[in-house]
Amino acid sequence: MSNVTLTVEGMSCGHCVSAVEKAVSGLGAAAKVDLQAKKVAVEYDEGKVSLNAIKEAIEDQGYDVV
Repeated sequence: MSNVTLTVEGMSCGHCVSAVEKAVSGLGAAAKVDLQAKKVAVEYDEGKVSLNAIKEAIEDQGYDVV
């Protein structure tokens, strides 16, 4: 398993947290959002999903991975 912390702009509420965590979990990874820090901690299996796919899933929800 790999762990990465992404900086994500545009998250501001509980809906944002839910949208990001659901999008990432849909790929078979786990995400924990820290709204105040604008960070998303992701744990994923590199053999099953790529980091780029995770970033795209977050961006597809309307947020910017920086």
